[in-house]
Amino acid sequence: MFLASAAFAQQLLPGTLASAPVLEAEGSSSASNPTSSSPFNPTSSSSSDARGPITAQERINWVVKGTIGPESVAGELFGAGWDTLFDRPKIYGPHWEGYGERVGMSVAGNAVSNTVEAGLGAIWGEDPRFYRDPESPFGHRLGHVVKMTFMAQNRDGQVMPAYARFIAIPGSNFLSNAWRAPGDDSAGNAAVRTGLGFLGRMGNNTFDEFWPDFKRKIFHRGNTSSAALLPH
Repeated sequence: MFLASAAFAQQLLPGTLASAPVLEAEGSSSASNPTSSSPFNPTSSSSSDARGPITAQERINWVVKGTIGPESVAGELFGAGWDTLFDRPKIYGPHWEGYGERVGMSVAGNAVSNTVEAGLGAIWGEDPRFYRDPESPFGHRLGHVVKMTFMAQNRDGQVMPAYARFIAIPGSNFLSNAWRAPGDDSAGNAAVRTGLGFLGRMGNNTFDEFWPDFKRKIFHRGNTSSAALLPH
């Protein structure tokens, strides 16, 4: 339902990439002035990654990647393993069956949260994606990671509170009480999972912000070492 609403809202509401050709055909200032101050202009002086308004397909891709993408699956497997190691909650047990149940609960809750965030956000133009700030100092980038855990960009590229996220993460965790085992379906446990959900989003932002730089340095160093071994 929410994925359908995302696609529907993207078609009806302005500010999507689909409307760009119409604006250019009408001779808008954006078409005649490529150096416009639009936050989505790739020639803008902003240090954030240049990216256009999110489309309906990109919302769906974001949900899929955030649910069963490599990073998300790795986090869910690790989290379930950690809880199994310490047998939390005890109702599932410290064995492989309990591990599988914990993984299933994590994936299901994550799917609901991402779908609700993407679907509701489409109604008022909230972009769930994280935007890097690679040209800023390290301390500023850390602050950017924390800030964008609770904020998002709208259709115009302006930062706004992530209202859909504030609904999706708590809502999915309290909703998941309906299918959780007794002892794991309390309001207190749902509140704890909500906090962990925001911490998890902060961790994902940290990875997205710094991993490209780390990967570039690793591969660059590897290429340099390989080149040094070649005969001249």
